[in-house]
Amino acid sequence: MGPFIRIALRYLSGLLIAKGMIGDGQAEIFTDPDLVSVIETGLGFAMAATTEFWYALSRKFGWSK
Repeated sequence: MGPFIRIALRYLSGLLIAKGMIGDGQAEIFTDPDLVSVIETGLGFAMAATTEFWYALSRKFGWSK
C-alpha cells in the first residue's frame, strides 16, 4: 500500500506545483517516508471508521438483513 500512496502523493505534488499552489521547496514533504506512513495510517483508520459507520447505519435502518 505504501508505494501506491507515495506515487499518488508525487502526482498530487506535481499537479499542485503545476497549478502554482505550492512551491518547489514545499513539494519535498510528499517524498518524506515518515509523512507517507502517517498518511497511510490515517487513511487506514478513516476506511475502518467509514466501514463501521456504514455497518451501524445499515443495522439501524434494517439494510443488513
